[in-house]
Amino acid sequence: MINFSANLSMLFTELPLLDRFDAAKNAGFSAAEIQFPYSESIDALRAKLDETGLQLVLFNVDADDLLQGGEGLAAVPEKRERFKAALTQTVDYIEALQPKAVNVLPGRCMNPSRLDDYLQTFGENLSLAADTFAPFGVSAIFEAINTIDMPGFIIHSGAQMLDWLERLNHPNILLQVDIYHLSMMNEDPEAFIRLHPETIGHIQFADTPGRGQPGTGNIDFNRLFDTIRNSGYSGWTGAEYRPVGPTLDSLDWLEQFQTKKL
Repeated sequence: MINFSANLSMLFTELPLLDRFDAAKNAGFSAAEIQFPYSESIDALRAKLDETGLQLVLFNVDADDLLQGGEGLAAVPEKRERFKAALTQTVDYIEALQPKAVNVLPGRCMNPSRLDDYLQTFGENLSLAADTFAPFGVSAIFEAINTIDMPGFIIHSGAQMLDWLERLNHPNILLQVDIYHLSMMNEDPEAFIRLHPETIGHIQFADTPGRGQPGTGNIDFNRLFDTIRNSGYSGWTGAEYRPVGPTLDSLDWLEQFQTKKL
């Protein structure tokens, strides 16, 4: 079976964030993930997890202005101290919410002549995050994001992810494989999963193009989910798509694949 989690930053956005936990539970999910939980208090999130019985398996370190078109936080040399402050905030949430992994978004570089400095800074900050999270049993993960949706993103391919994983050689760093982003870069995410399951700390999916639910684009999700199921990967697979229509109407895939066994 595949362990599916609901990304509450993308799903059930018809509702306030805290109400999305109830909606995910009622829809059949046993776990959730949030891109950035910091707009809600730790106590409110913990109470909602206890009330619903959901696990919160993933969230991100704060990424500053990344989603507003900026460079983000983790790779900008001038923002090193702000990144350290963000880690302190993240640890507060880790202690209470007990995720399986925390994602460190590499971010953008707007000045190509500074790319090497940005990559170096990201590597150092990611290693620092991995050291910081290790005592809590939480993996630091990072992902490639396509440069169509996010121009200038410094890590945008499976090969780059593997290269940085090898360079850093840290026992607490793993990869987040995002099916949508790799597909948008014309890569084969199924092949990546088959070849490198031991490197993966989390998987996310959406159909391409459009980033909608399974069945709205050109990905063969029967084949994809079979690949995940047979790969040996045993972590969580997050539904991180933008529903076409109401969220509940987008969940036909969940009943179909959640109970399908080898």
